[in-house]
Amino acid sequence: MGRIDFLEGALDVGREIKAPGSERFQDPLVDEAVQVSIQEVLRTWKAKMLPVPSFDGTRFHSTFQLDRQLQLYTLTQPIKFGERKMGTLTAVKVCHGSFDPKSEQSFLGILCAMIAQSAMINRFYPDHEMTVVPIPVVSGKPPFDRSHIIGNSKAMETLFELLHQVADADTTVLILGESGVGKELIAEALHKNSSRRAKPFIKVNCAALPETLLESELFGHEKGAFAGAHAQKKGRFELAQGGTLFLDEIGDLTAGTQIKLLRALQQREFERLGGFSTIKTDVRVIAATNHDLETLVETNQFRQDLYYRLNVFPLHILPLSERKTDIMPITDFFIEKYRKIHNKNIRRISTPAIDMLTSYHWPGNVRELENCVERAVLLTNEGVIRGHHLPPSLQIAESTGVEAGSNLKTMLESMERELILDALKSSKGNMAKAARELGLTERVMGLRARKYHLDSRNFRKPGLHA
Repeated sequence: MGRIDFLEGALDVGREIKAPGSERFQDPLVDEAVQVSIQEVLRTWKAKMLPVPSFDGTRFHSTFQLDRQLQLYTLTQPIKFGERKMGTLTAVKVCHGSFDPKSEQSFLGILCAMIAQSAMINRFYPDHEMTVVPIPVVSGKPPFDRSHIIGNSKAMETLFELLHQVADADTTVLILGESGVGKELIAEALHKNSSRRAKPFIKVNCAALPETLLESELFGHEKGAFAGAHAQKKGRFELAQGGTLFLDEIGDLTAGTQIKLLRALQQREFERLGGFSTIKTDVRVIAATNHDLETLVETNQFRQDLYYRLNVFPLHILPLSERKTDIMPITDFFIEKYRKIHNKNIRRISTPAIDMLTSYHWPGNVRELENCVERAVLLTNEGVIRGHHLPPSLQIAESTGVEAGSNLKTMLESMERELILDALKSSKGNMAKAARELGLTERVMGLRARKYHLDSRNFRKPGLHA
């Protein structure tokens, strides 16, 4: 038995989809257990496995010829697309003896990701297969403000859990990860979810300034402290008083600045550059770097005592290449963002373009993906982002079928094949409709499809869509 429940409003209306044959196991006891499981997942948005209480296998033995010793469990997974909470997927597991819940939940998790991506990216809702069933949203603790941090991979869910645990503490946090993964967004999310949220969030890029200017930026200076210091100036530690100070690129600090920062962290006090008055500080420090600080410590480029002072609660953000399932939710977020900014009517993204995005290694991480999406939104004038709208760095043989150094004829044929493939998918194999979409006659459309070995019948199967 299985069912999918969409929240009211998540897909325009609340919906329930039941698996074929699920009527076979309908029973008030099972139905009640399913509802309890669904409500629990809607409350926590975490996967849940619950036994069906007081279940007696003999009740079903005579009717369904099932083993009297069988046990029933409800397994419910949340359906989410980035930050958008959409609904739940529930399965009732009929088993005899022990079974592996991890593998079952892992399989359901994969299904949930596919359902969410299909619903959001392809806008594919066959109404004749669904019955409208509004589902109430369970109220509870306000959700963690992710501040546009998109991702539904296991690595990101683990990160969100850690963020939730440390956000409201004054603990120093060290964010580690490659350039472009979103370390500043993580720092902002920590601040917005902390008790200091009403106070300033001050940022400093430690790699952007030379040592003298950086010390002045951090701790301020007195009038006449150095040439050009015509007036007293408060530093970032003072400006962040009561709030959060985000030190980005902390691995680029010079030895002298490291000593002064260590004192400010240990003793919660400092002096302005050129000054003698000690200033008390009350700030939470969040640091970030794309360097391996342990290696810098071993090579005496970074103070060991400062490293230990910063590394109280480390957070590791994986590169985008190691969390491929986050690529499309992030892409969808940026499409929506730049569609509004540039006033473009983007309806969808083609399958070849999706393949190119998910097969690319993204050395620039999320920042590179954002630039790529904005470029594609600007280039398309037909409401569909296609493969040729993506940057040349993504035009690889694995994605396009075009060999490096191909001539113009080969490249044009590849583009033509993509357009025909996309038209067949969007029309669900209707050759006449696909031809009209491309401005061709049905005969020419048929010839082109045969040229590229595309059978329209393959696109009429349920679930095959662009």
